Amino acid sequence: MSGFRNPVDVAAPHTRADVVNALRAVHVQSAAYWRSLSEAAFWAPIGSAWSPAEHVRHLTTSMRALTRGLGLPRPLLLLLFGRARAPLRPYDEVRTTYYAALDAGGQAGRFAPSALEVRGDLADARERVLSHHAQAVGELVAAINAWTDASVARYRLPHPLLGKLPVLEMLYFTVYHNQHHAVVAARRAAGLPARASAP
Repeated sequence: MSGFRNPVDVAAPHTRADVVNALRAVHVQSAAYWRSLSEAAFWAPIGSAWSPAEHVRHLTTSMRALTRGLGLPRPLLLLLFGRARAPLRPYDEVRTTYYAALDAGGQAGRFAPSALEVRGDLADARERVLSHHAQAVGELVAAINAWTDASVARYRLPHPLLGKLPVLEMLYFTVYHNQHHAVVAARRAAGLPARASAP
C-alpha cells in the first residue's frame, strides 16, 4: 500500500463526532496496511528503527493510556490538570506542534514498546497484536462517546511532549498519531525519509 508513504486522505476532525469517525477510518486503512506486509516484514526492524509491529504496539499503549485518562473523575482532572482556558487549536495546528516536538528531539519515552520475544507462528502473533490494537480503538471510541462536546473543550489531559492539552486537542493528536506511525513505517520501508516535509 504505497499510499501510506504520504498522509491518508482523512478529513481533519473538528468535533468529538468527527474524531470518532476519523479514528475509525484511520484504523481501517492502517490495519489494511499492517496486514499487507509479510509476517517477516511486520516483525523485522526497519534498519535501526522500529518494526511495524512495534509501531502498532506503541499506538495501542498510547490509546490505552488515553482511555484510562478519559475514565478519571472529572473533578480529579480539574484538580490535577486545570481547566482549558485558551481557545482550542485546530487539528492542523496540533499536528504542526507535534512535528515541532519531534524535530526538537521528542521521543516515545515510557510509551515505547517493550521488548517482545515472538514464539511460534508469526501470522498468529501478528493477529494478536492487531486484535489488541483494534480493541484499544474500540475502547477509546467508547470512552470518547461518554463525553460531551462541551466537556472535551473544558477539561485537560497531559501529553508527554505537548504538555497539558484540552481533551479535544488530545483527541486530534491521537487521530494524527495513528496515521503518522503507519506513514512513517511505510516510508521507511520504501527507503524514504520518515516524512516528506513538515506541514
